[in-house]
Amino acid sequence: MSDSKYAIRPNKTQLKREIRVLNDLGKELIALPESSLKKVPLSDVMRDAIHDGKRFQRGALQRQLRRIANLMQREDVAAIQLELTRQKQPSKQQTALLHRVEAWRDRLISGDDLVFNELVDQFPNMDRQHLRQLARNAVNEAKRNKPPKSARLIFQFLSQLQSEAVAESQLDSADSEAEDTPDI
Repeated sequence: MSDSKYAIRPNKTQLKREIRVLNDLGKELIALPESSLKKVPLSDVMRDAIHDGKRFQRGALQRQLRRIANLMQREDVAAIQLELTRQKQPSKQQTALLHRVEAWRDRLISGDDLVFNELVDQFPNMDRQHLRQLARNAVNEAKRNKPPKSARLIFQFLSQLQSEAVAESQLDSADSEAEDTPDI
C-alpha cells in the first residue's frame, strides 16, 4: 500500500502550544490601556472582542479569551507581538533623558556650579533655592555616610522639571502643527 491514503494530522501538542501563545497574547491585549491598544495593528472585529474582554470576568472572560485566540489566527500575530515588545521597552529617548538627569544630579553633588547655571538657563522657572538646599544636603549626607535621601530628591526634582519641559515642548509642537494644517 502507498502512504498517500493516510492524512497527515497536525501534532496536537504543537497546536495546544500555539493556542496557549495566542491565548496569552489575548490576555496581554486585554490588559493594555486604551492608549497603547490603539497603536497595535488589529482588525475591527478583534478590537471589539478585546474591548468586550475588558468588561468580562471569570467564565465569560475565559470564553472571550478562547474567541480572541480563534480570531487571532486571522491576524498578523508577528506584527502584534512586535508592537507589544516595542511598547514594553523604554524608548531610547526616555533612557537618554534619565541619563541626563543622573549626570546633572551627580555634577550638582560634586559641587559643579556650571551645571546649576545650565539648569537655570534650561528651566528658568525652577525653584533655585530648593535645588541648592537639596544639593547641600546631599553633600552633607555623603560626607556622613548617610543614606542618599537628598540625592534621590534631587533626581525626582530634576526628573519632574525634565518631564514638564518635554510635555510643554510636545504641546507647543502640536499647536504649531495645528496652525500649519489648512482648514478644509
